[in-house]
Amino acid sequence: MAESDTYKQARVLFEKVVKSMSNTIIGQDEVIEDILIAIITGNHALLEGYPGLGKTMMIRALAQTLDLRFSRIQCTPDLMPSDITGTYVIEEEPKTGKKTFKFQEGPVFANIVLADEINRATPKTQSALLEAMQEKQVTVGNNTFPLELPFFVLATQNPLEMEGTYPLPEAQLDRFLLKLMVEYPDFDDECRVVDLYTGENIPQPQRVLTREVMMDLGKLTRMVPISKELREYVMKIVAATRPNRDNKIASQYLEYGASTRAGIGIVIASKARALLHGSNFVSKEDVMTMAYPVLRHRLILNFESEREGVGTDDVTKMIIESVK
Repeated sequence: MAESDTYKQARVLFEKVVKSMSNTIIGQDEVIEDILIAIITGNHALLEGYPGLGKTMMIRALAQTLDLRFSRIQCTPDLMPSDITGTYVIEEEPKTGKKTFKFQEGPVFANIVLADEINRATPKTQSALLEAMQEKQVTVGNNTFPLELPFFVLATQNPLEMEGTYPLPEAQLDRFLLKLMVEYPDFDDECRVVDLYTGENIPQPQRVLTREVMMDLGKLTRMVPISKELREYVMKIVAATRPNRDNKIASQYLEYGASTRAGIGIVIASKARALLHGSNFVSKEDVMTMAYPVLRHRLILNFESEREGVGTDDVTKMIIESVK
């Protein structure tokens, strides 16, 4: 499929993915859209929610709709970095009996990597993903191994106040383009989920997008135009998150604000959203919608916000409303 055809059919392709996934995932269309936005921009996404809400199943179902290699890492406190990246093993040649070291690839060598319950792994193991996420490569010993593109990490985690979890360091959180909250479904959707998974046959999602189309969508995303005024509006939002005497909201509720990478994230995510919705340009609605998942894990709350029960989404909303 030519890039021009992919551009014209971007919204149709997106609707096909959602329809295919709706056979197994009910009531999470917004989360599915945001995961797709992360993927077509070549970035990573972090899903947070309580156990049993279908986070793992959602990512597995999405992987089934894409023509990409998929692997899953179940994170536990005893998981070692080599369990993710791979390690050298000794092999003996049958004819000569000579022993040599050969690198055995770990599960990170895939296109879509599901890091399930990532905050149950220790910080040392979590950091093993850092180089892969940022540099698209893995270093073991003195050798560096490039990862096959496209490469995405889709991680799930339980809320940090639960027992047996390790908060992700800010440096690794910043590598995720989006942090998505998986909420409880409404009553009707929850009834449909129970009916679906207690019946005789559970439908499976069908493969919809090829690797070629995925790569085309990534290229086209960066070509979606955004006006200078809207780009400056994004950077005003980002600047307003940094506590100083000019930013009263940030000074009241935040310890640290967002970096320049957050501005890049909002712009590229807004472009992807516009493309998936069949628009020829980025709108203010795209920017305001994507600001929340981009800033959610990049704003560090202070004691005052915790005392008043104000979350990062609340602060983001106040900042957006204050920026002209």
